[in-house]
Amino acid sequence: MRPSAAWLLLLLALPACPAEPSRPVYTNHWAVQVLGGPGEAARLASAYGYVNLGQIGNLENYYHFHHSRTIRRSTLSSRGRHNFLRMDPKVKWLQQQEVKRRVKRYVRGDPPLIHFNDPMWSKMWYMHCGDKNNHCRSEMNIPAAWQRGYTGKNVVVTILDDGIETSHPDLIQNYDPQASYDVNDNDCDPSPRYDASNENKHGTRCAGQVAAKANNSNCIVGIAYNARIGGVRMLDGDVTDVVEAKSLGIRPDYIDIYSASWGPDDDGKTVDGPGELAKQAFEYGIKKGRKGLGSIFVWASGNGGREGDYCSCDGYTNSIYTISISSSTDSGLKPWYLEECASTLATTYSSGAFYEQKIVTTDLRHGCTEGHTGTSVSAPIVTGIIALALEANPSLTWRDVQHLIVKTSRPLHLKANDWKINGAGRKVSHLYGYGLVNAEAIVMEAKKWKKAPTQHICIGSSDRIPRDIHADQTVRTTTVTNACANHYDQRVVYLEHVIVRVSIEHPRRGDLQINLTSPSGTESQLLARRVFDISNEGFKNWEFMTVHCWGEKAEGEWTLKIHDTPSQMRNPERRGKLKEWSLILYGTAEHPYNTTSSHHSQSRMLEISMPKMEPSKAAVFQSQMEVVEEEEEYTGPCHPECGNKGCDGPNADQCLNCIHYSLGSVKTGRVCVSSCPSGYFGDNASRRCRRCQKGCETCTGRGRNQCTSCRRGFYHHQETHACVVFCPAGFYADESQKLCLECHQTCKKCASDPEKRILCKDGFSSLGAGCLPECQPGMYFSKETRKCERCHTSCQTCVGPGKEACIQCAKDFHLHEWRCVPACSQGFYPEAVPGLPYKVCTRCDDNCSACEGSRDNCVKCKEGFNLRISSCITNVTCMDDSPSPERGPSAFKSLCEIVKSKKLCEMKLFVQLCCQTCLMAG
Repeated sequence: MRPSAAWLLLLLALPACPAEPSRPVYTNHWAVQVLGGPGEAARLASAYGYVNLGQIGNLENYYHFHHSRTIRRSTLSSRGRHNFLRMDPKVKWLQQQEVKRRVKRYVRGDPPLIHFNDPMWSKMWYMHCGDKNNHCRSEMNIPAAWQRGYTGKNVVVTILDDGIETSHPDLIQNYDPQASYDVNDNDCDPSPRYDASNENKHGTRCAGQVAAKANNSNCIVGIAYNARIGGVRMLDGDVTDVVEAKSLGIRPDYIDIYSASWGPDDDGKTVDGPGELAKQAFEYGIKKGRKGLGSIFVWASGNGGREGDYCSCDGYTNSIYTISISSSTDSGLKPWYLEECASTLATTYSSGAFYEQKIVTTDLRHGCTEGHTGTSVSAPIVTGIIALALEANPSLTWRDVQHLIVKTSRPLHLKANDWKINGAGRKVSHLYGYGLVNAEAIVMEAKKWKKAPTQHICIGSSDRIPRDIHADQTVRTTTVTNACANHYDQRVVYLEHVIVRVSIEHPRRGDLQINLTSPSGTESQLLARRVFDISNEGFKNWEFMTVHCWGEKAEGEWTLKIHDTPSQMRNPERRGKLKEWSLILYGTAEHPYNTTSSHHSQSRMLEISMPKMEPSKAAVFQSQMEVVEEEEEYTGPCHPECGNKGCDGPNADQCLNCIHYSLGSVKTGRVCVSSCPSGYFGDNASRRCRRCQKGCETCTGRGRNQCTSCRRGFYHHQETHACVVFCPAGFYADESQKLCLECHQTCKKCASDPEKRILCKDGFSSLGAGCLPECQPGMYFSKETRKCERCHTSCQTCVGPGKEACIQCAKDFHLHEWRCVPACSQGFYPEAVPGLPYKVCTRCDDNCSACEGSRDNCVKCKEGFNLRISSCITNVTCMDDSPSPERGPSAFKSLCEIVKSKKLCEMKLFVQLCCQTCLMAG
């Protein structure tokens, strides 16, 4: 066959080839299980040319090795010398780390059309209705929880994300370095990496929602505004199993709650979850974290709604160890980005369409934003509410928290077609779980909560009979289980989580739907059709989890249904196969909400209804009571607090009058006391204890301005003598004394210390924790000299003296790798960026050593490449530049015209061989 004919056949065949699945990318990092402890791990690393980066989190005998001479990112796994380490008898297990794609779960959208200069508190529509706004929603009852005295004090939260801005004025007072780490750069500073697009803003936004300091006019009020907040920077680099395991295992005895608003791609075709090490980190956290009470992991459910994604294909939200949180718009509708699944536990408000309200929070560069979106919003909101609950009851376990959310969440006005009542009498939905979270209800319930009974795990059934899955048909398989009734340490009577583990072969995974029906008749959709999922990999021991059976009885018949709806792109004759499935039940042998007490039965015994007696018997009963009363008149000593009128018995509640004060009422019963308790004052005229104004611990009268000390959650204003939740402008809250004290003279508003200023008076600006004199452009305030100093010549504005401290570049300078430079280095060109007054150095095409105007407009090539029409190509002769010995000079030109017409010039193979035709084609 002639060469030109062969090329023609290749061209005609190429468009019909299916796209290959993306190949894994391997790094130069390894996870190694070493027997013998840290000393042996260090010896092995040194012997085989690795660097031992230490133990992986809290996973005993697992170590993080790095090999600097291995390619940093490669589609081929490394072998050769690494096999010697694998064969060492001290190495039990070894795994080269693959890069995992993880995306932050906020919605990228257009910027808001209208900006307001009102205080951010008035824009927090999802928390309060103080501004009388018709579109506000207060059903999450967060201020009501504050009024009960809970603000997250002594609770530690960390944000697993791209870093948090530790110097942000809204975060600096609550920032906790002990709850922070930079896994990407392996140091203790979780500050984000700054760039022109503010790409790494996500973690700072989530942190502000949880613990932004209250009474800060710069931005917002965090839900747990007295909690301590940290950050783990782990998304700004290659995300591997080691990176995730390290992040999930940061100081589990110190950190209470880990909040994560990220996960695998929400593209409607990915099935992915934690690797082996991350799974172990989750298990270690719930078993050992918080001194055995269990770390609390809160996860955003996902933003793949537009792509038809289903969050049960995300192994993080689908885990029993995480609290998966969904979102609703302000009108109670499903947002366009929302994913449905049976593992979602509850919901908060978040953003909706472009014309609907979004969430306000902290932003990079000490700023604020009104455009926080997606389920990324919801996970931090619930994290803050859980922090309030942990302040109310620090002894809550990780399972207690899930029980409280199930028990206190409510559907309210959330709109969905699939609301159903499960066998335990609770409404539940695949969109919203058990409904909208309720902060006040959860702290009240937490305060009196008794620890949930021990968790039992029961393998309800395991079916390994293969079953064909035919197109347009349903495979139905049932199993009857006694829920391990014969094993006291495994028996499950009342359900919590239910897992179905399946292995399925299928030509197009996205065509499958899977449903599970419990013995109570509750149907959970474990998987819906995903139109973009064309994978033929099926499911291999994938675990689908549902919380819809929470509180139901476990014993009885369970039914699994798998339906195959073939797409038009698939041959319906190709069938799938259910290879095996298992039912795993999690729950308790005792009822977790059993509140029966002897008090109730006793009170019912004491209820004697006179009208139910016969009239004659009622009269006899009444006369007998009167006789007893006359015959048994009390003649003994009275209580010391009784007055001169005597008593009907020896106790303080049997006095006919009091020497000092009477406490209570006729309805509740009165008692004589020597002094009035907290919340009351003594009225000397009537000798009564009267209640103080709400919020007062002690007072001199009933008036609002007669408080002398305040209850928990309130501050005493010493000028007005009132108890307030927030100190007014010009005053700050002293936590130790619970007083509103006057701010420093340079402040309009300040924080918990007069030297920590938040809002400054005219002529002063806020920097970190102080009000400093405002400097002229091109200058910054030096803390060492206490005066304005000039910025580096390359900076227009700055925060320090060095050229790396620039905020904006000076005229004729360009931003290059976070510094301002007069000219870009070789291989870069200055590019104008919309919104920036200076240019940013952007890298030229990989083959260019110099370019102008754009990355593709090469003016000089790297060694081994030739410059042709502003492009650099390899040193080969173009096929359309030389004559064919058999067909003449036009033979290859005709072939290259076909390449051009079929739009194949973007493929490297053809741009090399048909360089003249392709490059002329642009």
